[in-house]
Amino acid sequence: MIQLKKFVKHFIIEGQKLIWPLAAKSRFFCRVYYCFFDRSFGYEQQALIKAKLAYFAKEGIQNGTSSLLRRNIHRLEKGLIMEPRRDFFALDYILETVDVYLLASESADFSKTELDWAYSVLIEYFEAVKTTHKEVLQAKQRFDSISPRVDISSKPYSSESRKTHNIDFESFSNLTQARRSTRWFLNKPVESEKLEKIVSVASQAPSACNRQPFEFMVVEGDSFRKKVAKLPGGTVGFSDNIPCLIAVVGDQSYYPTDRDRHVIYIDSGLASMQLMLAAETLGLSTCAINWPELEKLDEKVSKLLKLPQYKRVVMFIAIGYAKPSGGIPFSEKKSAQQLMNFIKE
Repeated sequence: MIQLKKFVKHFIIEGQKLIWPLAAKSRFFCRVYYCFFDRSFGYEQQALIKAKLAYFAKEGIQNGTSSLLRRNIHRLEKGLIMEPRRDFFALDYILETVDVYLLASESADFSKTELDWAYSVLIEYFEAVKTTHKEVLQAKQRFDSISPRVDISSKPYSSESRKTHNIDFESFSNLTQARRSTRWFLNKPVESEKLEKIVSVASQAPSACNRQPFEFMVVEGDSFRKKVAKLPGGTVGFSDNIPCLIAVVGDQSYYPTDRDRHVIYIDSGLASMQLMLAAETLGLSTCAINWPELEKLDEKVSKLLKLPQYKRVVMFIAIGYAKPSGGIPFSEKKSAQQLMNFIKE
């Protein structure tokens, strides 16, 4: 049976090799190829359509947050810190921003800190921009009808006002080398307080327009965790040894256009790396677990984690207290010279 499967797989690949040169010649032939010969992206394409429907059905508002509000407020912040600052900016989206702020403020479960941040930046914007443009004037009139908020401190600030730190390069380099993919853990639970701490650090990672289109789902219960941990192919042999498993989930419904479909992977990756480094400082070890784009696996994990199709698992992270005698792969890394490439015009 194994030999038969290998033969069929080999036969399919060899057949596709004959088609690839033609498919590579034009986008039209490429679309034909993926329509009839390779359905790898079918699940993702359907997820993107469902994501758009969810986005517009909720007018850019998700549970307790708004990707539209976060994006537009961040754009206003960038305009406010521009050197030199323009007399007029955001004319094409300031009305939309105020409208979504009004909508969000009417939601009982909406994030207070997000509303405070939006309100602070809008106050700063209307103080900085002249209201002679009709778009700005209309937006300000609507904004002035809103009840004022107490906290108006969440606004742009100078670089010299950033938090300071006492971590030097050597200390940070040692931290990155101490963090290694750990697969053998002690039979010891991970405290929820520590999980909350490392997620709070992960939230400080950069994110496109500050939308932060991800969440960290902690898979609870021994039997359920082991069941989920067996799904990724990279956990063979140690899935039962994982004391804490996090599913990093990206939400495509944060975006109304396909052009941003990869942002959940970029932003989730940035946040996940900070989470794993933060875990190391609390005595916890981690293992980033790859999640390939396979339709059957996506369907299985969505069913187990009760995810709508537009919420995509980006990766899993195993977390726990490392078993002192547990083995660690050496995993030789590429040198800086291999990774750096200087290019001139």
